Amino acid sequence: MKDLNQVIESLRGPMTETLARWIKIPSVKADPLPGAPFGAEVRRALDAALEDAAAMGFEVRNFDGYAGDVRMGPLGVDPIAILAHLDVVPVGDGWQQDPFGAEIIDGKMYGRGTSDDKGPAVAALYAMYALKLAELPLNREVRLILGCDEESGWGCMDYYAAHCDMPKVGFSPDANFPVINTEKGMLGVRLTGAYAADGLKVKEIKVGERGNVIPGLASATLCGDEVLCAEANAAAEKLQLDVKAEMENGLVKLVSTGIPGHAAFPEPARNAIGQMLLVLRELGVTGALRTLADCVGMEYDGKSLQIKCQDEVSGALTCNMGILRYNEQDGLFATLDIRYPILADHKALAASLTAAVAPVVTATITRQTDPHHVAPNSKLVTALMSAYADVTGDTQSQPMAIGGGTYAKVLEEGVAFGSLFPEEEELAHQAGEYINLNSLLNNLAIFVKAIQNLQN
Repeated sequence: MKDLNQVIESLRGPMTETLARWIKIPSVKADPLPGAPFGAEVRRALDAALEDAAAMGFEVRNFDGYAGDVRMGPLGVDPIAILAHLDVVPVGDGWQQDPFGAEIIDGKMYGRGTSDDKGPAVAALYAMYALKLAELPLNREVRLILGCDEESGWGCMDYYAAHCDMPKVGFSPDANFPVINTEKGMLGVRLTGAYAADGLKVKEIKVGERGNVIPGLASATLCGDEVLCAEANAAAEKLQLDVKAEMENGLVKLVSTGIPGHAAFPEPARNAIGQMLLVLRELGVTGALRTLADCVGMEYDGKSLQIKCQDEVSGALTCNMGILRYNEQDGLFATLDIRYPILADHKALAASLTAAVAPVVTATITRQTDPHHVAPNSKLVTALMSAYADVTGDTQSQPMAIGGGTYAKVLEEGVAFGSLFPEEEELAHQAGEYINLNSLLNNLAIFVKAIQNLQN
């Protein structure tokens, strides 16, 4: 057997090169094509990943472009699953680097997907490769499952489970270290309403592409003149919001600048839609937009929707408005992304928010995912915590809960494990997303140790 630490260090360069190739593929979900259910670029990302894995000598399978897997060890023997995804959210605004350039600056690789989730996927693949090169024996199958629709509807995992045996135990490197053993439940909500003929006349709003992204920029066009423009700027100043109004082609254009982020972590972000709604309310907007301003606005705890709650195990409910469309022809369309505590009743939450926005706005539940919890003293959690402690020296951190929903939920006993370290900033779904290349190598080392621990 070869020295495992030397093998890991030798993979730093090849792993970085592999990640750069993957990042340069803009794998944002698009219209389906034959053999590419989530669009051509997502299929290209899956093909590239499986080709790289096959070149390393692994068994690979492609499930019709929905997902793929990479296998090693005694196939079929109590497999350990590592679940990662190759699709990414849209680029969004505010980038200083090419979001698909894989540019390396001061030891950090920048690009959409570097941390969510191509970087962790590459680290997991190279952890398997390190074990292969070190010629370490395995008594259980190790299976890296690569999904292609994590950021939208998880159709990839539905297809995989329907066409393959889903492992019972494993982890998803799509969150934070040390171990996420509790994930909140999720509600997707569609809001619709009529166009308001009275009050402030809003010509059009078109903001957001994904419900799980907190938009950092929003704009609206209003029918009005210089007087309305001045009133809008005065309202923004009064409310101390970063919203600017100016005349453009005979219309008033409002531009709201917030701080983008991930719907699961709203605290450091600032929703640009919420800012804009509050200014529109100040200007006298009526109807569905007024209802959204009153019931959501810039709140991310669901208070005015009558759904604010929390529990000791998983924390507080969060709520994000990620998409807003409004015009005279189609009326209102908006989405809410709600992450609720494990002890909350999702049916009661749905009833409360439906009543809160009625009768002007209609709320429809489009998606519901149950909460997920694995006991902190389980063999899985203790094995992973031990791997993390062995590599980092951190013996004080404890398993924790998040609002994010990871592939861990598709397993009978699954947790999120990595890849962000406690001291690192969270930039998933944000401009300037990057991964520290030293952290990437540490991820590899931790995953190697985790696989070894789970073999026993």
